[in-house]
Amino acid sequence: MRDIHYNTIAETVARLCIEANTLLPGQVEGLLCSACESEPYAPARDTLQLICKNACIAREQGMAICQDTGMAVVYAELGQDAHIVGGLLSDAVNEGVARGYTDGYLRKSIVRDPIRRGNTGDNTPAVLHLTLVEGDGLKLTVAPKGFGSENMSRLCMLTPAQGLQGVKDFVVETARLAGANPCPPMMLGVGVGGTFEKVTELAKEALIELREGPHPDPYYDVLEKELLEAVNALGIGPQGFGGKTTCLSVRIKAYPTHIAGLPVAVNVGCHVTRHASALL
Repeated sequence: MRDIHYNTIAETVARLCIEANTLLPGQVEGLLCSACESEPYAPARDTLQLICKNACIAREQGMAICQDTGMAVVYAELGQDAHIVGGLLSDAVNEGVARGYTDGYLRKSIVRDPIRRGNTGDNTPAVLHLTLVEGDGLKLTVAPKGFGSENMSRLCMLTPAQGLQGVKDFVVETARLAGANPCPPMMLGVGVGGTFEKVTELAKEALIELREGPHPDPYYDVLEKELLEAVNALGIGPQGFGGKTTCLSVRIKAYPTHIAGLPVAVNVGCHVTRHASALL
């Protein structure tokens, strides 16, 4: 059994909050650079270049990539042989978020009640997802999620009869309805299967996973490519100015489901799809 102290967790989460909001993941920056080179439409290409320049300035000056520094979504993969001491994991995470958003001069966007509102003043509470894994470590991932893109995300409980075509239509329609609102070029995380709540978790996991290379299942690898092509054919383009670069990537996560269902969810990400991780 290995002890991991509350203070270590809080300090790590605080650092990750700042890193995630100021440093664009290499995979995303690479996709943007590739889009700059391949986009033939001049206004779209100019917009992509400005987006890349913005990310560079944020990295060099330690400033937020986007003014919407999001709601902190935290993934904790806790080893079964690890023991957290000094306090609760959830309290440590929230203390870290409060410290990171304050010390990093990041915008605090969380209200204490969804209807009565009232800003909490420190961007807490976070949304915490805990998974037990093998070993005695703790992997923390902070994924700030802005709501320009989050508001464009959708869930649908399809019937099995709607099948593959129903899934395709729903994903493309979600991107079409989103239009310029999520600050494209967007990134799409698609969840298929599970239950009402599980499918949305799958979609968000797919979005922040930023997997490099093909999908491990050839069937879904083909589907990801088909969906990416179909979404880019919408012609929305960077920031809605038109062009062929509406979407940078489509990532799918599937899970077994009930014989009577075909849940599908799309978690929309903007061109600032962020996360930062650390292993304790």
